[in-house]
Amino acid sequence: MTNAFLLTRQWRDTREGVVLDLWWATEQGSCWTQITGQEVVFFVERKYAPELPALFSRLRAWRMAEVELKNFHNQPIVALYFKQHRSARDAQDLLRQQQIVFWESDIRPPERYLMERFITAAAQLDIRDITQQPLRNPRLAPVEDVLWRPQLRLLSLDIETSMDAQQLYSIAIWCDAAKTVFMIGDGEFTATPESKHSVIFCRDDKECLQQFFAAVAALDPDILIGWNLVQFDLLVLENICQKLALTLNLGRAHQAIHWRHEDASEGGRSYVVIPGRVALDGIELLKAANYRYESYSLQNIAETLLGESKLITGSQRGDDITQLFNTDKLALAHYNLRDCELVWDIFQQQELLAFAMERSQLTGLLLDRIGGSVAAFEYLYLPRLHRRGYVAPNLGELESDVISPGGYVMNSRPGIYNNVLVLDFKSLYPSIMRSFLIDPCAFWLAQHDRMSDEQIVPGFNGAFFAREGHILPQVIEQLSSARDRAKQHKNAPLSHAIKIIMNSFYGVLGSTGCRFFDPRVCSSITLRGHEIIQRSREWIEQQGYAVIYGDTDSLFVWLENNCVGHQPKNAAQCDAIGKRLAKELNHWWAQTLQREFNIKSALEIQFETHYLRFLMPTIRGSELGTKKRYAGLVEVNGVREMVFKGLENVRTDWTQLAKDFQAELYRKIFNGEDYLDFVRITNDEVIAGKRDLQLIYRKRLRRHLHEYQKNVPPHVQAARKFALLSGETLRRGDWISYLITTNGPEPVGSYEVDLALLQSPIDYQHYIDKQLSPVADSILHFLDESLTQLVDQQLSLFG
Repeated sequence: MTNAFLLTRQWRDTREGVVLDLWWATEQGSCWTQITGQEVVFFVERKYAPELPALFSRLRAWRMAEVELKNFHNQPIVALYFKQHRSARDAQDLLRQQQIVFWESDIRPPERYLMERFITAAAQLDIRDITQQPLRNPRLAPVEDVLWRPQLRLLSLDIETSMDAQQLYSIAIWCDAAKTVFMIGDGEFTATPESKHSVIFCRDDKECLQQFFAAVAALDPDILIGWNLVQFDLLVLENICQKLALTLNLGRAHQAIHWRHEDASEGGRSYVVIPGRVALDGIELLKAANYRYESYSLQNIAETLLGESKLITGSQRGDDITQLFNTDKLALAHYNLRDCELVWDIFQQQELLAFAMERSQLTGLLLDRIGGSVAAFEYLYLPRLHRRGYVAPNLGELESDVISPGGYVMNSRPGIYNNVLVLDFKSLYPSIMRSFLIDPCAFWLAQHDRMSDEQIVPGFNGAFFAREGHILPQVIEQLSSARDRAKQHKNAPLSHAIKIIMNSFYGVLGSTGCRFFDPRVCSSITLRGHEIIQRSREWIEQQGYAVIYGDTDSLFVWLENNCVGHQPKNAAQCDAIGKRLAKELNHWWAQTLQREFNIKSALEIQFETHYLRFLMPTIRGSELGTKKRYAGLVEVNGVREMVFKGLENVRTDWTQLAKDFQAELYRKIFNGEDYLDFVRITNDEVIAGKRDLQLIYRKRLRRHLHEYQKNVPPHVQAARKFALLSGETLRRGDWISYLITTNGPEPVGSYEVDLALLQSPIDYQHYIDKQLSPVADSILHFLDESLTQLVDQQLSLFG
């Protein structure tokens, strides 16, 4: 048996049945297998079985079989098998005409074949010679070594074009074996032997593409990586190939690539399947791994993660590239190759490929799948559900009038505090599902088998769950143990992937886009979470401490509420209290769940943070405390740091002035430093025009400019003015930088700031009223002061 990792999967109808084309990476190289003679299967209620032969009388190559399965209504069903997908589709049309419900018709043959064998990505193939391809019908099984991963070959790809992407200038590739640019135009072949850098000049687009295709075939990468790789580079190459009557020849074994294009109403994205190779986009992988940045441009990510830069930056980058193509092709080649190198280094540093592989192995999602939380859940859940004797419902069949609430957010107590601890429940919702056995299948079993109270665990809104036969609690327990092992082995990508997947389970069950969405099930999770947070608060307050805020899975505990007139506790005392509270609360929950429900607790509360000083602000214009907005001062390894949550300092729609002002003002107040001069000087410097570069707003266009009709926000007004002034075309997703002037918002650039674009004086009072005052007053309020008072006091001294 040979270990193999799945790269791509496709399927097609043939006269002999459905054929699955599966490409794998093995330690001996790539491998193409074909699984032939497969059938399309779906299910209908058994009572309709006598009617089906007559209904399907004109259909060929189908069969019906009794199976030991039932639907979620506890009704027995039969399986319908079809030799070809087109016949299955015709049968479904006939069933719809008769208003006969059928199930699992949307499960594609490759996914069904693999998931029913519990194969996600890594598998064992019964093959001996991978050179003879395609290999037909090898035996497949899950890998025995679940941590086995192959060494995949990567190739970083980047193209340069004219501004309208109609003219190709060059194609660069970067990998361990080659660092090459294919440049269109005249010039002599150049190479640097020690670095393997080379520039190959090509007569025209066609030769450039053919040289590129030959290089890809020779290097034979498993993975193509890039930045906006599919939506730009590959799509542009596809369009150019079509004009030249060429095939975008990137698939293994000369297999054709396949495109799917969304309508503009669906987002307008394009998707590509390259048989035997995977196209991975750095932007999409960063987002999938929950990395969040203000901008996902290659320039910003390279600066943030690598401390490196592209060789050409700024709003005129497109013109600069064209000028280099016309005047200095070697400089353009250097720039093109540099982008490939930056992408390569980002993938290596952030372990993005390792993350993608671990996610694929855990979920059954292909390496290049974007999003897919629902698909991942169903891939894991369906084969286990079948073994419990059920087929899956259709989308929307389990919905009801029950409303499932969100996470519990406690009313906060606004103020400035000394010594606040944060106690955080580790993976609260997965722990609730695991502890209280919350699971769709367990809900059905409890209903259908009429179980006694001793055989079930109660939920909410009429839900209750069987103690035996559940699926999700076991899956979560296995994932949790796997994550603990990953941490022990310092396998950060695997640990990170498991965390994201476990935490997605509630979101999937609570999504109307999931076939298992049942408000009774998901409300049993959220309402239990409400109860756990509220009862934990009561327990903590019984220990003599005040809980000033709670948010879904966290509690903020003030330690000084009963110590009026006493010296505040030191850091060591606070840490000891935090650890003790967490330990004793975990013990209390273990006893409580055993006593009240006869279940084992998987709840785990951790002492997470000690804030030396902490601010819970009020809602503006109100005395009520805010939610999900606070700031605090922590000490890490002897160094004090500010932490902001939901406040202006961490929001992209506030100016740098507001962010810097808030960070320094809060720091001074929390550390007991004088802040009066700082506030007054900042105010004066804004009015004097000394902070102009910090006053810039920067916001992304979420739609095309012409789509803003009724409500035209300031950044769109500025963008329209910028388009008129510069002649540039701004697209959805572009950023616009602007200032508020006496004549409203005016642009100062898109990629780079140019204050010379301003037509009117800056409205400095706007920035005092809308940026400085809200930030200052949110904390000065608790000191019975305001920015206006401090400034007026200064004026009166010199009046």
